[in-house]
Amino acid sequence: MSAKPEVTGFFDPRTWSIQYVVADPETKQCAIIDPVLDYDEKSAATATIHADAILEFIADRGYAVEWILDTHPHADHFTAVAYLKDQTGAPTAIGEKVVDVQKLWKGFYNWPDFPADGSQWDKLFADGETFKLGNIDARVMFSPGHTLASITYVIGDAAFVHDTLFMPDGGTARADFPGGSATQLWNSIQAILALPEETRIFTGHDYQPGGREPMWESTVAEQKAKNIHMSVHKTEAAFVAAREARDKTLAMPKLILHALQVNINAGRLPQAEDNGRRYLKIPLNLLDGAAWDD
Repeated sequence: MSAKPEVTGFFDPRTWSIQYVVADPETKQCAIIDPVLDYDEKSAATATIHADAILEFIADRGYAVEWILDTHPHADHFTAVAYLKDQTGAPTAIGEKVVDVQKLWKGFYNWPDFPADGSQWDKLFADGETFKLGNIDARVMFSPGHTLASITYVIGDAAFVHDTLFMPDGGTARADFPGGSATQLWNSIQAILALPEETRIFTGHDYQPGGREPMWESTVAEQKAKNIHMSVHKTEAAFVAAREARDKTLAMPKLILHALQVNINAGRLPQAEDNGRRYLKIPLNLLDGAAWDD
């Protein structure tokens, strides 16, 4: 835990997402974590504005991309891992349980020929597996609950938890997506909070409670003391009851059906049809949580 990578966050206000560049200051090797491919749901336009800004930052810093990492298939934005792999040649990776998410959504999208085997990424990490970022030791923690496949990357003294924990004033992630579980989320959070108290926690979303400026870095000690869910609901039963009650009031993310078909395919957009256009496939009446009054 003594190694301290350089961590730079890039906030996307359209999706409240934080993308990360994590670098070994000694070797200048870096990883890109959870990059966003820009998508406008009204025009169905895609762009690489955020991904290109990350590439420009990496070039300015003199970094070399060693890894392009996903924490899970996202429900609220498209991943840019495929685009960044094309631009850099760096290998892509995600947790091995992504195959369970692929199998689930393959059925939802009625894609009998979709290869639900994780082969869209170069590397599938197992729980506890270790790797290197430059000279910095890194490991993978399986962190299900928000999704079947969620993982945490612990790189030196930094843990990238994405939707498992938010900033302390934001609490914890919802667990009501297909395959989610509030009980599993509780257990995953307990494992993260068992890391050394000085471990830096980097979250994947910030919804700016109270209208404050975006924030994304805390510590294990701060999460234990101040997280509005974990510091109040101190038992599994209390947390699960509160989390499930809260989730029942939440509408589905507006991009979930758009994004999952791209993200279970490692950011590859649908193949162009004979007219040269690409088309998303949206299953009707699949999910609960319609927000009719919005």
